[in-house]
Amino acid sequence: MFTSRRRITALFAVPIAAALLISCSTGGDASTGATPTSTAPPVATAEASAGAGADAGTDAGAEANGDQPTPGPELVRDAFAGLQATLDDSCATDCAYFLGRVHEELEGLDRAMKADPKGPGHFPEPIAWIEKLRTTLDGDTTYPNLKKHQTLLVGTRDRINTWMQDHPDDYR
Repeated sequence: MFTSRRRITALFAVPIAAALLISCSTGGDASTGATPTSTAPPVATAEASAGAGADAGTDAGAEANGDQPTPGPELVRDAFAGLQATLDDSCATDCAYFLGRVHEELEGLDRAMKADPKGPGHFPEPIAWIEKLRTTLDGDTTYPNLKKHQTLLVGTRDRINTWMQDHPDDYR
């Protein structure tokens, strides 16, 4: 008899749990039945989140209630760290990956600099160098075009690295 009670409880508990899970995960508007679409950027890593704290504008009250804070734009220091991670890489092992990664890191740094509270005017040279690269690539980020412009791509990365080293307050 004890076993049959467990089975009955399980028969009722599973559909109720599934219904709750579905209703919690959709996040739709109950009055309209609309389900929101998300275009939010990827969630920051735990290390970046821990270092960001109040700088990223997190709402401690929302976190205490179990609500997830909306991730903001990537911080310049985090984007720059991603770019610096390419400094020891080269085309020696996987050139397509390397050039694509350098390009993506530069684009991420450009977005972070433009979204920084100091404003894009605080980063005029790096933003201009990335724009020159973007203009030269003319929207073609395929491997053959990145390989053709490898010197400009890697040179832009290196110039920005040097510039940022002279502006340590922007990435620490």
